Formats: sequence, structure tokens, C-alpha cells
Amino acid sequence: MAFQQGLSGLNIASKALDAISNNVANSTTVGFKQSQAQFADIYATTLGGGGSAQIGIGARVNGVAQQFAQGNITVTSNPLDIAINGEGFFRMSDNGDVLYTRNGQFSVDKQGYIVNGSGYRLTGYGTDANDNIVVTAPIDLRIDTALSGAEPTSTTAADLAVNLDSRLSPPVTAPFSTADTSSFSYSTSMTTYDSLGNPHVMSMYFVKSATPNQWDLHTTLDGGAPTAATTLTFNSNGGLVGPSTVAQSFAITTGATTPLTFDLNLGNSTQYGTTFSVNAVAQDGYTSGRLSGLSVSPEGIIQGRYTNGQSRTLGQVVLASFQNPDGMVQLGSNAWAETSFSGPPAVGEPGTGNRGGLQPGAVEDSNVDLTAELVNMITQQRAYQANAQSIKTQDQIMQTLVNLR
Repeated sequence: MAFQQGLSGLNIASKALDAISNNVANSTTVGFKQSQAQFADIYATTLGGGGSAQIGIGARVNGVAQQFAQGNITVTSNPLDIAINGEGFFRMSDNGDVLYTRNGQFSVDKQGYIVNGSGYRLTGYGTDANDNIVVTAPIDLRIDTALSGAEPTSTTAADLAVNLDSRLSPPVTAPFSTADTSSFSYSTSMTTYDSLGNPHVMSMYFVKSATPNQWDLHTTLDGGAPTAATTLTFNSNGGLVGPSTVAQSFAITTGATTPLTFDLNLGNSTQYGTTFSVNAVAQDGYTSGRLSGLSVSPEGIIQGRYTNGQSRTLGQVVLASFQNPDGMVQLGSNAWAETSFSGPPAVGEPGTGNRGGLQPGAVEDSNVDLTAELVNMITQQRAYQANAQSIKTQDQIMQTLVNLR
């Protein structure tokens, strides 16, 4: 039976070399997991059972096991490249068929979907109208450049914190006029926005009153007529007594909603014996914008950045983990599919359960140890040669027997 034993040895050495060669070929494939051929011995079945003199009849390939050890993580310049640090797989959709991969090289296709090089769509959780993540059945993640941050928003609230110098005397000219700088003490401005996203400059003029600790505030929009004076009163410690909020209303002629109304909050303003300063200025309106960039957090939250300075949550990447990942079937193109041996996937947010975290702007390298594979290749080559030699030896013995006269 040495022919059969030697032949089986040749077969398993050949299969091992196939696995090693495939590992070497994919040593630079992102997200690739190396495989290892595993062997088992073979014994003939007899009615009398085994015994101390029983000799095996060779070996066979018992299986090809995938090694899901973590690969090295390499930083890239693509913000949509994502590496998994730990267990889990990206959940992908191929026209409705669900696949899984460790290759996190993603881009946005012409329809706005986040896809890999094979065109499979990355899936995850979507958002509601308020940018809140909706944890439900995963959907194909799509970046809609026409929505989510592109629309303008009218100013609804503004904040201004100034310090008005208590040492100042009232203006030398009266009454107040925006055209005469000697009729007011200080001025500053901020940009506000109407419902169409048109910017409007609101100017604010402060006039020191002859009454101690009082100032008159006048406001204009785009250089128009000033509003009626509002008196600001401070206490002896320099804090604002009131009013802390001043309602603003301006007529708009751009076709936007008119009037433009919002509250101007002055609550943090002070009157100290120091020079005039603007300590804070803010408002909540903005013009329309275009998507200018994307970013992904370690938790898988996808954020869109827009040219109007806004950012919006666009979705969340999910990961799938398996009880027995080695039971998954390889489909090629860095993809796996679940089977009855792998068990069903546990899908959820990165970093939860036994799912790993994400590292944006990076990819996971192949976990193939090229040096070890070359050594294994030499080992299997020697095994192949040895098995071939056993067949040659058995052939010589048989030839000797044939030549007996």
C-alpha cells in the first residue's frame, strides 16, 4: 500500500502548497485572511478492529481553515477608508444579497452610495429629520448631496457680549445718526441670514446716556433706518440689569420671509472701567452650502461637512460578528457569506458586544506573514519530495520482485 500512502502524501502536500501560494498571492490584498490546510490520517476499516500491527493507508486534507488574526493597520489619505480593529465584518449589500468583508476601501458612487471596489454597498443605520441615528434594520448608506446641510436657515437667535467703558462721557453730538460718528459711542456688527440664505449685516450702535449706568442701543440692517432706541441698564458692579434680550424685526426685500425677526441676547454684556471690547458674537442662521467633505468616527458615525460651515450626521456604519467565522463561505472579491456552520450574524454598532472598533482613514492589511509562508513552502516542498521518494522506493521493490526467476 506504499503507492497509495505516497500518493496521498503527494496530494496533501500539493493542497498545502496551493493554500500557501494563495496566501502569498494575497499578501498585499487589503483585509485578506490567510488559510491553512489541515490534514488527517487514514486507516482502513476492518471487521476485527485495529490492533498493534495496524498501519495507516495515508493522509487526507481534513479542511482548509481561515486564520482571522488581526492584520496591521495602515493609514491612508482617503477619509472613507475604514479599518476594523478587532472582531467583526462590514455588512455589504449586492443588489439585496448580504455579504461580509474586512476590506474597508470605500468610495461614493455616482448615485451617492458608499461602495467598495466590487460595487457592493456598505450598509448601516440611517437618520431621521433631526439627524438622530435610527437603530433599525440596516439600509444601504447613501450620501445625498442635495439635502442634509445644503438648505439655508434663517437667523432665529443672536448673541452679543460686549464691554462698554464706564469711564466714557456721552457723545458730543445729538441726536443719534448713523452717518455721524460723533453721535454714538461705539458700534459693531454681525452677519444675519434670511430664509433664502441671503446675508444681511446688522449694525449695533451704543450711545452713552447722561444717566449713570445707562446706554441706548440702536440697530440697523444693511444700512437702513435705525430701530427705536433701547435702553440698557447696568448695576454698580458692571453687570447688565436689563433688558437681557432685545427683539429685532427688519423688513426684507429679497423675496425671503419678511420681516426677519429674532431675539438679540445681550445677557453677558458688562460695563467695566476698561476699553470697549466685543467678547462674543454668534447667530444661528446660515446660507446654503455644498457637501465639501466626509468623516467617520470610531463609532461609525458618518458626518458630512458643508461649505456653509455646517455638519450633519448622515448615518452609522454597522458591524456583524459570527459565533464561528471559520464556518463562513468565501465568495472571492474579499467577501464572505454566512452559512449554517457560521451561525447567524450579530449586527450592531462598532465597539459594542464583541465587535471591534473602527479606525477611519486607514485600512487593515493582509494578515499573511510572508516570511512564515516561504518557510512553509520549503517544508511542503520537502514533504512532496519525500513522498515521491517513497513511491520510487516502492517501485524499485516491485521491480525486484518482478525480476525474480
